[in-house]
Amino acid sequence: MLDEFKKFAMRGNVVDLAVGVIIGAAFGAIVSSLVGDIIMPAIGAITGGLDFSNYFIPLSSKVTATSLVEAKKQGAVLAWGNFLTLIINFLIIAWVLFLCIKGINRLKTEPAPAAAPGPSKEEQLLTEIRDLLKAR
Repeated sequence: MLDEFKKFAMRGNVVDLAVGVIIGAAFGAIVSSLVGDIIMPAIGAITGGLDFSNYFIPLSSKVTATSLVEAKKQGAVLAWGNFLTLIINFLIIAWVLFLCIKGINRLKTEPAPAAAPGPSKEEQLLTEIRDLLKAR
């Protein structure tokens, strides 16, 4: 049973998937930092200091806090600013992956189509017979 598991775990697809997941997690952290530390502060500066991460709608009358962290402690809130940040993260990741796949596809060279095979010996012989008959 251990040998079967070893064969399964060492197959190319499983190892490739594991590498892809690890790289994807690291890439996700980079994009989260890009959005949270660079893009959203720039959008906040352009829009006059708006901080999307603290935008929420209280779903209870008990929620009186002005920050999202404190509001979540007081009761249920709809954290739409955080959701907007995650959507921006997703769009950036999707766009970068699209560009990567497009670039990889450009690098792949398609094999030249194989030349059509010529007529068989039988066909050549029949063609010669036909041409001889026409010539008579």
